[in-house]
Amino acid sequence: MQASVNWDHGMTFTGTADTGYEVPLGAAAAVGGEDDGFRPLELILVSLAGCTGMDVISILKKKRQDITGFDVRVDAERAETHPKVFTAITVHYDVRGKNIDPKAVERAIELSEASYCPAQAMLVKSVPIKHTFTITETA
Repeated sequence: MQASVNWDHGMTFTGTADTGYEVPLGAAAAVGGEDDGFRPLELILVSLAGCTGMDVISILKKKRQDITGFDVRVDAERAETHPKVFTAITVHYDVRGKNIDPKAVERAIELSEASYCPAQAMLVKSVPIKHTFTITETA
């Protein structure tokens, strides 16, 4: 697996990886940027949300849960001093569907956390990660 960034100008970069897709990277105006792309640490959180989200939705589908909507939100706290690392992360799963079994959701999250999500496995070695979920019944 390989990734790279190419500098455009100022604090503007374009990131790419083996898949060939591109993602814009930028910085806030306060640090010389133009607010024209993702911040690198934001992408770490997006990666975590995507990694565990794909695990959980796959497991819930295998458990034949009738999912009509699914979102994963990741909230992170950061240290106040440089290098301003993450100090706490909460991953929240919002599951919408018909007759969703809370135990199935809980188990899917546990499996992602303990066995399947490499992004989570790496991050949890340096920052505590908490998991929460809500289930909303849909018609």
